[in-house]
Amino acid sequence: MTTSTTQLSAVNSMLSTIGEAPVNSLSSGLLDAETAETVLNEVSRDVQSLGWNFNSEFNLKLAADNSGNVVLPDSVLRADATAKYRSSKNEYVQRGTRMYDKVNHTFNIGNSLALDVVVLLAFDQLPEVARRFITVKASRLFQERVVGSDTLSAMNRADEDKAFLALKEMEGDNGDYNIFDDYGTASVLDRNIGTKVI
Repeated sequence: MTTSTTQLSAVNSMLSTIGEAPVNSLSSGLLDAETAETVLNEVSRDVQSLGWNFNSEFNLKLAADNSGNVVLPDSVLRADATAKYRSSKNEYVQRGTRMYDKVNHTFNIGNSLALDVVVLLAFDQLPEVARRFITVKASRLFQERVVGSDTLSAMNRADEDKAFLALKEMEGDNGDYNIFDDYGTASVLDRNIGTKVI
């Protein structure tokens, strides 16, 4: 029976790429284990920042605070106003942990916003396919930083490519995407709207 990849098993997998023995806990005090955990967290944030179906939420409503600022939760990596809130009178973008109105040049939004967001999930909340990719990518980077072997790096990169393909396949299956979701396709289909045919 296989079990899900835990943060500890991911760190131990990373340690094995440099020939280190596994640790029993993340608080082992071993410098290489602490470095591996840091790299794992760094890669997890990097991968999740791309925005996947599993860590994206749509139409998240956030109220403005007493100063009129719409402050994002700590877990939000990226945010964009939903189509309902886009107009020529304002354009909301994320700046730091707040939403900013680029047209009116202010953080004072004054009202609530509905946002499409990408959130940072804890490692144990990720799908197994994402955990696998993050672990393999983190293993390669960890080995490159600690040992720097080109041979090991090439072997790890091949595993990373396979894990990335599996992640992309899961994204395609779970995202329910179709050709009409693509902006390029939509713009071609809509190009004759508003034109008069003579």
